[in-house]
Amino acid sequence: MPHATAEARWHAPAVNIDSTQLLVLAPIILIQLGLLIWGLYDLTRPGRLVRGGNKIIWAIVIIFIGIIGPMLYFLVGREEA
Repeated sequence: MPHATAEARWHAPAVNIDSTQLLVLAPIILIQLGLLIWGLYDLTRPGRLVRGGNKIIWAIVIIFIGIIGPMLYFLVGREEA
């Protein structure tokens, strides 16, 4: 059995995005990025209380659960002092 080169073993698929798809995806990506930054900023404010008392868990939720994570944080994660 001949040995394949590293390039031949794995080849990334080509991604073709046309302008219409880009016009749809760009606002979604910007909204997601904005919610992520706003959520992390709000979470790190001094005196901010969160449900469950663990800011690290909420940071993980905000970062790793896509657009839904920051929305969960804003809807159910924050507690007013």
